[in-house]
Amino acid sequence: MTPITDAAPLCLLTDIPDGGAVEVEALLRGEAESLLVYRHGDDARAYLNVCPHAGRRLDYAPGKFLVRGGTIICAAHGASFAADSGECTQGPCKGDSLRRIDVRVVDGAVRLA
Repeated sequence: MTPITDAAPLCLLTDIPDGGAVEVEALLRGEAESLLVYRHGDDARAYLNVCPHAGRRLDYAPGKFLVRGGTIICAAHGASFAADSGECTQGPCKGDSLRRIDVRVVDGAVRLA
C-alpha cells in the first residue's frame, strides 16, 4: 500500500461501511503509518493502528478490524476501545487510549486535518 500524503484524501467516506473501519497508510512527520479510519454516519475518526497495551496492530488480518456497536476490539489481546474517543474501556490497557489522528470529511473524502 502506498502511503497517502497531505494532498490526497485518505479514502472516500463511502469506502468505509457505516459503523466499520478500514486501514489506510499516511505519511505522518515523514513516516509511513498504518491508520484505522472509523465511520459513524457522515463523520470519520482516525487512530494509529497500534494497541497501547503492547504496541501490536489492532487488525486481525491486514486491514480487517473487529468493530461492533461502536467498539473497536484489539485482535491480539481483546482490549475494547470506544470508537468515538479511542478510550480503552475493557482489557489490559483500561483507561489508556488509542492515538488519535485528526481527520476531516470534505466533499465525501476523508483527509488529514
